[in-house]
Amino acid sequence: MALNELRTHAFLQSDARDICENIQFLLGAFETATGEQWLAFRDDGRYSAADYAKITSERQLKERPNFWNPYDRAYKLELRKYFVLRLLNGAMCGLVHMHNHDRLHQSLGPSSVVLNTVAEKNGYYLLPQLRDLAFSVDIGYSSVGVGALSDGLWRRASAAGASTPLEKRAFGVADDMQVFLFYF
Repeated sequence: MALNELRTHAFLQSDARDICENIQFLLGAFETATGEQWLAFRDDGRYSAADYAKITSERQLKERPNFWNPYDRAYKLELRKYFVLRLLNGAMCGLVHMHNHDRLHQSLGPSSVVLNTVAEKNGYYLLPQLRDLAFSVDIGYSSVGVGALSDGLWRRASAAGASTPLEKRAFGVADDMQVFLFYF
């Protein structure tokens, strides 16, 4: 899995002018004396979208309503709306960048999006980044239908009626987007 993730990041970072800020940046890879493979990423965030959801729901349970100031509640909702829209926009931009470069994420979920902050008041500085590209699949026209990680995807595409490489590729992109919309 680490090898596939390394290959995917190397491919996506091959052109320095076309690096997406919404995909985590790989600094390098190494192997330990025991044979474990490790990837080193730039530390752009320690939280995930799943952490944000957990922290926000816990904060909401503990918070007492403030009845004397209705503007306070409206302000907090506006901050949350802006934060969530920035989160979704950043994650979608990273996913679209992958699709434009013939890659599918294949394991997208709330824990696959790294956030540099979970404070809604800092929404302007939020930079969501995709990670966990270990199951990423190449969907270039020359490689559609090839690879152990994509076998299940191409079987589902064929069962859905996709027969040409273009149709299978479109099915894969639609499947990735559907998973994104399901979790977010």
